Amino acid sequence: MTFLTLLLGMTDTITRITKLEEQVSDLIELCQKLGNDNTELRNQLHKLHSERSGLIEQKEKVRVQVESMISRLRSMEKA
Repeated sequence: MTFLTLLLGMTDTITRITKLEEQVSDLIELCQKLGNDNTELRNQLHKLHSERSGLIEQKEKVRVQVESMISRLRSMEKA
């Protein structure tokens, strides 16, 4: 094996290692972005669950009030 062949082989290896390093760096960056997105989505989900609970509670209160009004109106009709 000549020096030139050896040198070309090393250059090719260095090029492939550099490309692999770039790919690993891109994957790390993507993982960090996905982790951040996941955290944000979990926070949004928690907020939506809380909001939903509040709306269900509010709906129940309104339902009770409407039933009470209907009951009062019926009693006024009979009187």
